[in-house]
Amino acid sequence: MLSPLSHLFARYHQRSAPAFIVGLLRILYALVALQEIFFLLYFNHLIFDPIPYIDVEFPMIPLFLVLWAVVATCLLFGYKSQQAIIVNYIFWIVFVSFTPMQRDFDGGFDLFMIGVGLFMIFMPLGRALSVDNLVYKLQFKHQNKPDISKDVSVLVLMAPVLICLGFLYVDSAIHKLFAEHWRNGLGGWLPSSMPYYISALDMSWLLNIEWVQKSIGYIILVFQFSFIFLFYRRNFRPLFLLVGAGLHAGITITFNIYPFGLGMLSVYVLMVPFSWWQGLSNKLVCSEPRLTVYYDGGCPLCNRTVIILHHFDVLKAVSFKDLQTHGKNELALAAYDQKVLLLDLYAVNLKGRVFSGVDTYSQILVKMRYLAIFGWLIRFPGIYQVAKAVYRNIADKREREGCDDLCLPAAVSVDYPIDLYTKIFEIYAKAKPKSFRIKLTKIFVVIVLLQLNSSAHYGLFHRMVDFSKIESPLVQQMRGVSNSILMLSTTFMGITPHALYLHDHFEGYEDLIAITYIDDQGKEQWLPFVNEQGRMLAPNWGRVHSMWANIAVTPNINSERLNKFIMKVTAFWGKKVGLDLNNARFIIKHKKIVSPVEWKNNLLEDNLAGEWQNIGAAVWQNKQVKIKLKAL
Repeated sequence: MLSPLSHLFARYHQRSAPAFIVGLLRILYALVALQEIFFLLYFNHLIFDPIPYIDVEFPMIPLFLVLWAVVATCLLFGYKSQQAIIVNYIFWIVFVSFTPMQRDFDGGFDLFMIGVGLFMIFMPLGRALSVDNLVYKLQFKHQNKPDISKDVSVLVLMAPVLICLGFLYVDSAIHKLFAEHWRNGLGGWLPSSMPYYISALDMSWLLNIEWVQKSIGYIILVFQFSFIFLFYRRNFRPLFLLVGAGLHAGITITFNIYPFGLGMLSVYVLMVPFSWWQGLSNKLVCSEPRLTVYYDGGCPLCNRTVIILHHFDVLKAVSFKDLQTHGKNELALAAYDQKVLLLDLYAVNLKGRVFSGVDTYSQILVKMRYLAIFGWLIRFPGIYQVAKAVYRNIADKREREGCDDLCLPAAVSVDYPIDLYTKIFEIYAKAKPKSFRIKLTKIFVVIVLLQLNSSAHYGLFHRMVDFSKIESPLVQQMRGVSNSILMLSTTFMGITPHALYLHDHFEGYEDLIAITYIDDQGKEQWLPFVNEQGRMLAPNWGRVHSMWANIAVTPNINSERLNKFIMKVTAFWGKKVGLDLNNARFIIKHKKIVSPVEWKNNLLEDNLAGEWQNIGAAVWQNKQVKIKLKAL
């Protein structure tokens, strides 16, 4: 079995793909990470403090979140990409494993981001769309800079899709088969009809079309079971891309667990057919330059400026030429003295019009298109005069000597930063191809076994067998070994059961709880948490929604757990709305909803329209809370 697999991996490894796809994945992944870090900073007292703002157990959390944000920003721009993705991976593991972030505030996608981050460690993240690439180019003269490989192995693009998406879908589909509402085709309809789970977008018109909702439910099941077997086939890839991206886009805009949808969507960039990228490139990239810029090749500052501008000219709208070799031959510049030309940066457009100085920079930015707004901004009265003065001051003080030291000639060997991808997938794979493919196959088999352990443990045995009634020492020992393996594979690889929104979550889910407060005028106001309809308000989405809707309020409400989170929510939002926790009163409200496994028209409207009843209060005195609730 290993031999066919190893040869299959070898074939995919020999195929190449554009490196900018990896750069695009890096950017999207970093954006998802950054938005979540900012979310954690905003809610850091709610999530990490035992008693928000009162008992601060982790005072250094904001500092470490800021450091994590710096790392994610480096990853976004591709600066020190290899180091940044490793540190980001460590940060995510530490926050998930050693803080309440995962236990009480599970974002639903933390482990997915850990798994994807692990694969990204072995990708050439700095090869395209990165500052790393620019830093390397700045070591050379513009006309002598060496070519950097623009291709990567298809294998590193397929691996995250196969394991992070394919394995996830199969595991999730196994769990769904045990849920009656999923078997009835209502897997998407039921959570979309629950007030706690929906976004601000009103989708009731679509939820009331029964055949559409059942079609969506069954499409999800078929999609998840078949994805791993067909996604890599060229004829099926566009179909799975469009269906999968559509489903996760739907999750992003209709549910309030948008980070989960965005995280999954970021990986779908790896599934876009290469021909689509080529077609997009043919439409956007200029077939010939729209502007020709002439610069002094003997000036270190000019050389570096040109390299930077050329690096960001991704649509190839500008051509750069050294005045020393091309200036005299250009008709548009024939009227200019050579010494005059060397004083400024000159540009000629397709109509033969000549620009110099600040006007050249403005033209370059406009011709790049995606930076056009900055080019127009430079032309504004006031800004133009300041930019011109700054430019003149720099241009007149620059030195033309020393370029041999500062702008290295092509003969000088400067190695491109070697990342793990280069070491393993290029150097080692080329030196020992057989050993490379066999080791890769063994690693894949281990990952498959780890995933099977998780899927079988939770998806089959846990649901079909009551281990507490089995007294066999062997069975209990095997269960213990399985749990130990699960702990390691979950922590470091993100392999976890994906039993989301199943019958054991919604069966008996008939209660909504909201909180109001008494303001300084003695009037009752709704806390900006759950509104009058029962919807959770932004920004209480993502992991804060998970805390309230999946842990505090469940089909089997635990009073101690509910009291804990009422305390946390009232302390956090009480402080936010300006209440004095030395003397504050909150009212706990309750209303009934239904969560059927069969179709019911207007379910969302009915659940939103129910009446609230007061069931208790939370009173803060001297920064201590007393909570009294009626039995539900």
